[in-house]
Amino acid sequence: MYLHNSLPTYGTPLDPRDAETLGRAGADDVARILTLRDNSDPTPLVALPGLAKALNLGAVHLKDEGYRLGLGSFKALGGAYALMRLVHSEAAHQLGRTIPVDDLLSDEVRMIARGMTFACATDGNHGRSVAQGAQLMGAKAVIFVHAGVSQSRIDAIAGFGAEIMRVAGNYDDSVAEASAVAAQRGWTVLSDTSWPGYEKIPGLVMQGYTAIVREALADLPQPPTHVFLQAGVGGFAAAIAGHLAVLLDKDRPHVTVVEPTRAACVLASVQQQHPVKVEETEPTVMAMLECYEPSKVAFRVLERVADGFMTVDEDDAPSVMRRLAHPVAGDPAIVAGESGGVGLAGAIAVLKDPDLAAKIGLGSDARLLVINTEGATDPALYTEIIGRTPDAVRNGHK
Repeated sequence: MYLHNSLPTYGTPLDPRDAETLGRAGADDVARILTLRDNSDPTPLVALPGLAKALNLGAVHLKDEGYRLGLGSFKALGGAYALMRLVHSEAAHQLGRTIPVDDLLSDEVRMIARGMTFACATDGNHGRSVAQGAQLMGAKAVIFVHAGVSQSRIDAIAGFGAEIMRVAGNYDDSVAEASAVAAQRGWTVLSDTSWPGYEKIPGLVMQGYTAIVREALADLPQPPTHVFLQAGVGGFAAAIAGHLAVLLDKDRPHVTVVEPTRAACVLASVQQQHPVKVEETEPTVMAMLECYEPSKVAFRVLERVADGFMTVDEDDAPSVMRRLAHPVAGDPAIVAGESGGVGLAGAIAVLKDPDLAAKIGLGSDARLLVINTEGATDPALYTEIIGRTPDAVRNGHK
């Protein structure tokens, strides 16, 4: 299903709050803090000329977040960055003076961080980012995981020293539980989704993702004409689309938001013209996108800057994983997790409908940018789907 954006706010400027969050100054802050972290080099931007020819597109480029900060997911940029910003702010408050960013990892600041506890819910990747940031700063992290989070993802979070709290139910249930327990115990909720009265911290998480745009535009020979962005609660899609709109203005690309059919809360919200919670049905293989209610901040951005919204079916995610693992001759093999290639899956689905593709201009002159949001963050599941281990795919072994 593809829904063209016809909301009353479509095409209007970003809300001033979001323009500030996703603007150039915020991206500068991200860049400065990113240099304080290990493995902070930009992730690869991969040209896929063979795939572009097979799809009859002018160019296809893929930004591979499977290499991000040693965590294998774009979410490494968000949770840890927001945590570091919050510690920075608290240190300035307690010490009564401005703290240079270069002093963020000083003993003085880390002493203050030791008295702070951050709580969040996760499908896996956001929790790892928060846990890694807490370990770096010397703070405590308590991560709430729902029944659908695999043991390997839980172990990866715990590996950073975080306390794990298990919650029955789905992601939305774990968000509610994290918020309730944190309120009782005086912890700071560091969520990547927002709700009325809780926007600043999710905004910081989204701000962290703007690094992807800055890096991609620096490496691309020309700006993209089309971008397909996967969505769970919508924060990633909103951050990328919003920052592109700020940087490129009228030359911004056509943006399509892609969701699993089984968890299409953003599309449903567009249909209702306000954020809504959709009914939970069967779990989706696209585990990192299994969210049933959008972030209010993300929706506020997407209703203005996203051009279309669509869904993909369960078979589409493993299909694109295999397509990237077994590339067209001349293209490199790419390890994409079950949610990582969903943007590309959306573009391929559109191209199967020539009338729709023509309507949005996705043709032989189009320059497509997609983002592999995660590598094999669940290696066992990846191996089951692909038939080879992630290392074998990367190294070209059968």
